Amino acid sequence: VTHPVKMGSLSDVFSESELRDFLTKTNAALAEYDISPDNVLYSVEPKIDGLSMSLEYENGVFVRGATRGDGQVGENVTENLRTVRSLPLHIENAPERLIVRGEVYMSKAVFEQLNAEREIKGEPLLANPRNAAAGSMRQLDPKVAASRKLDILCFNLQYTSGPAYKNHTETLDAMREMGFPVVSYSHFSNIQDCVKQIEWLGENRDTLPYDMDGAVIKINSLS
Repeated sequence: VTHPVKMGSLSDVFSESELRDFLTKTNAALAEYDISPDNVLYSVEPKIDGLSMSLEYENGVFVRGATRGDGQVGENVTENLRTVRSLPLHIENAPERLIVRGEVYMSKAVFEQLNAEREIKGEPLLANPRNAAAGSMRQLDPKVAASRKLDILCFNLQYTSGPAYKNHTETLDAMREMGFPVVSYSHFSNIQDCVKQIEWLGENRDTLPYDMDGAVIKINSLS
């Protein structure tokens, strides 16, 4: 599948000093757009450790799903995605065309349950939830994917033929209203609060129902 909208990748930072350098640069860039520091500048979200997907809808009907691949071309996994419990196959009052990006994952509870069952049967154990989710999506039998009880959380509106949005967090709220399971987010207007939220996510990662492998900061203004 050739993605109509390129699926970008993230830039990584691994320390608070690197994070502050990044945010200082983005603050300077935002000033060029006359965005006031009093406004919401950033969204901070947990980064789910799963498999990134593009989800295409036409007139509210799910018609195609694909892996990220190299960002421009991915694998068609539509039939496997239809078995994901939390993915809506029909959306009421949807725009004519809609492309959403989400992360398919296996919850910690399902992972533990499946491994307990496999141990009783003498079958090889699944290595971790991320690999289990990725393997389930890439094999060819939708029945196997269905048996893995996968979930999805959406985190980006790639394209819509509907109304234009000004901010990323507005698109998350709009997707939630459409019926998509959407990643949790917090929004902030300063660097220090972003740092505190990332620290909070790190300290509370064990309480989340899914594995996370970091936090994501996005400039909220879509322009």
